[in-house]
Amino acid sequence: MATLRELHRRAAGLLGEKDQPALEAKLLLLHCARIKEEKFLAEPEREASAEVERRLERFVERRKSGVPLAYLTRTREFWSLPFRVGPGVLIPRPETELVVEQVVKLAAAAGTGAGSGGLILDVGTGSGNIALSLAKELPRFKVMAVDVSPRAVVRAKKNAERLGLERVEILRGSLFKALKGRGLERKFDFIVSNPPYIPAGEWDGLDDGIKLHEPKRALVPGPTGLEFIKRLVLRSPRYLKPDGFLIFEIGAGQDGRVLELFDKRWKGVERVLDLSAIPRVILAQYRGRTGINH
Repeated sequence: MATLRELHRRAAGLLGEKDQPALEAKLLLLHCARIKEEKFLAEPEREASAEVERRLERFVERRKSGVPLAYLTRTREFWSLPFRVGPGVLIPRPETELVVEQVVKLAAAAGTGAGSGGLILDVGTGSGNIALSLAKELPRFKVMAVDVSPRAVVRAKKNAERLGLERVEILRGSLFKALKGRGLERKFDFIVSNPPYIPAGEWDGLDDGIKLHEPKRALVPGPTGLEFIKRLVLRSPRYLKPDGFLIFEIGAGQDGRVLELFDKRWKGVERVLDLSAIPRVILAQYRGRTGINH
């Protein structure tokens, strides 16, 4: 039988065309052998069973065929938390952590961090990565999350349970429909989102790992890529407190068109750059001086 080290080297060699073959091979091996990294590092010469070897071979072949690594290992780390993911639910991306970061900074600046409460809504929660990260980081806030996808709602609820964050309320519904009749108008300190923003015409040019496996509905809202964002900007004032914040992710090169969506009801509208100096997040504060929008 092969050792863990031998299986890792073999898998890394087969995944040579990937950006980080050694890392991917290790993650697949840990998943197939059902062991933690510490055990692999401590006992690399430990013999693996024939079943582990066969399973790893199958997973490597699936990865080579384009299946996303996160769907194979069923896990993606976000904000230092392990989120379970699976087909039909968008895989969390590192750049989306910028949304969490902005909320945490603003809550701290306003003195509403861990010391006092508030209300946060995550629109289009997917795996729950934004909502649950904020609940972990800001324990005094009540966090709610909505998603139109039944799969996403189930996945987010399971992640909440696994992470011990069942207090996060996760609802099914498009945009704000799940909130109607609950008396939540003008109640939220923050509304956050990683909305679909890829224009329909760009779909065919995306990597096969995205096109063939991730949910199109969570990525493409329509021809321009701004359809969901327009509705988010238009309808958020109904639920934001005066001086509350709307914070959401955008695609590269969309910032100019997105900024044009904000009218005089908003103040302090700004772009937040990612590590590549690309405008990746929009942050806007609601003035709260007009009537409720429908």
